[in-house]
Amino acid sequence: MISIRGLSARAGSFTIRDISLEIGDGEYFVIVGPTGAGKTILLECLAGLHRLRSGEIRVDERDITSLPPEKRQVGYVPQDYALFPFLNVRDNITFGLRRMGHDKHEINGKVESLAHLLGIHHLLDRNVRTLSGGEKQRIAIARALAISPKMLLLDEPMGSLDVRTAKFLRLELKRFHEELGITTIHVTHNLIEAEEMAERMAIMNVGKIEQIGTPERVFFYPQSAFVSDFIGTPNILDCDHCNDLGHGLMEAVCGGVPIILPYQGEGVRKIALLPREIYVTARKPPGPGLNRFHGTVTEITPFSSLMKLKISVGELSLVAELPQDIFEEMDIKTGQEVFLILKLRSLKVH
Repeated sequence: MISIRGLSARAGSFTIRDISLEIGDGEYFVIVGPTGAGKTILLECLAGLHRLRSGEIRVDERDITSLPPEKRQVGYVPQDYALFPFLNVRDNITFGLRRMGHDKHEINGKVESLAHLLGIHHLLDRNVRTLSGGEKQRIAIARALAISPKMLLLDEPMGSLDVRTAKFLRLELKRFHEELGITTIHVTHNLIEAEEMAERMAIMNVGKIEQIGTPERVFFYPQSAFVSDFIGTPNILDCDHCNDLGHGLMEAVCGGVPIILPYQGEGVRKIALLPREIYVTARKPPGPGLNRFHGTVTEITPFSSLMKLKISVGELSLVAELPQDIFEEMDIKTGQEVFLILKLRSLKVH
């Protein structure tokens, strides 16, 4: 159990304040928020790289607040991985073990174990300057895990990776976590990444925690205007009743509007749909009528480079978004009838 109580710290002119968290043994916990929220500073406080102004940090009831980094039993992977360029891969991984005085036999055994887990046998004698981004990430994780830490801290581990590599390594991180069961705290600005990885997550903004909960709980029950805006201000629809249609499909009726969903063996109480995931057109689209509706535009609001449309569909009032140039091309007016397509894959259920 990691317990953070009343933590405050300053870095330059920026302050994180009164942070309190409880993270369970073996939990994969994600801290997510926009750039400048204070996520990295919080992680560095846990790693022992920042002096606290107030508060305490405990790991399994052991107070580590004043301990130096090397005595905290923390594995830390910074954003840039911070591999030692003058050491090869093997020596990077074993650096902490050698500093701690482990014997050669024990060190070799640990390297073999980590190389098998992370699939890096072929990299052990390589110069780290020759590694790809994904390879550097694996080596940095191996080095962090080599000291058998009580918790693993990952600061934007996917930040410098291309989309394909990041997707693959998210799956790999899940596998490592399932095999090792180590308590992991993962920082990211990417909400999709957070939803995919987290058992629970904390939404952070300007130095404070806005909300803590499972991804599902945060998405369906945002507790502040900031959280709602950060997750995309979803349309939350209450379901009146559900019907099993067979063939792996179900019909959820919300405000008199029948929405078709994959059937997963139980009913649905709420559906969430992001405004950007509603396709709007002034003309009736061709094709089957699955999750296609017509409605009336009741309100139009400019929002940055977008136009937000409030559309009445049955008893529902849905908010959709259109890029301004497409909106102007369609020449949509208040009171106009429009057609909507709800994208099946983008529907979230609770």
